[in-house]
Amino acid sequence: MLRSRELTWDGCLNVRDLGGHPTEDGGETSFGSIIRADSVRNLTASGWEALVEYGVRTVVDLRGDHEREDDPPADLPVDVRHVPFMEADEQEWEVIADELERLDDLPVADATREAYVIFLERFKRNVAAAMRAVAEAPEGAVVVHCVGGKDRTGLLTALLLHVAGVPTQEIASDYALSEERLRPRHDAWLEAAETEAERRRLERITQTPPEVIDGVFDELERRYGSVEAYLRDAGVSEDDLTRARTRLRG
Repeated sequence: MLRSRELTWDGCLNVRDLGGHPTEDGGETSFGSIIRADSVRNLTASGWEALVEYGVRTVVDLRGDHEREDDPPADLPVDVRHVPFMEADEQEWEVIADELERLDDLPVADATREAYVIFLERFKRNVAAAMRAVAEAPEGAVVVHCVGGKDRTGLLTALLLHVAGVPTQEIASDYALSEERLRPRHDAWLEAAETEAERRRLERITQTPPEVIDGVFDELERRYGSVEAYLRDAGVSEDDLTRARTRLRG
């Protein structure tokens, strides 16, 4: 019987198990090991119950400190590890904002690819810390999430799947699913847009073209020789890579 990777946890829109992906050596990634999601802090009581029943014991929260300020107080039933994927001071963000602004006139896939490469270069140590948090998590399933589970979560899970030996085309297909899963949220954003310029910006950032992942991996390979070499340069150890691979491969 085929297992569905799509999970329904009340309060979230974009939850998928990273199991069931074919690997280049003819294997398959393990179910119940790593799950990607939009913010689990939006879960209802029944959503949290479903998460725990699924075997989740650790949550890796990639959001920044400012994004967590409005979280409702709660005694959560799992261990939460806060590992910001993109944290910078105000001066650094001004530089990054200037770099991103130059991408405005590019096609969506090109602009998103370039933005992701900027993030991966600027926040190398954060990427390594997030990989390490997943690799070192205790026994039980791990949920990785940010706000929408699309960009930060999309990049981290793409790297994890690559380390597990999943072909790039398969990883790109998984990344692309987030656009449709988040459509209810994005439609509300578009409806609330006050200007045409804001609407165009939202239309651009809500898309997840699969070719983005191909482009990001190609660029990392061009700069570092391989995706794994990028991760090592960022500070991911061989033990971390092995543990991450083993977690997804069983």
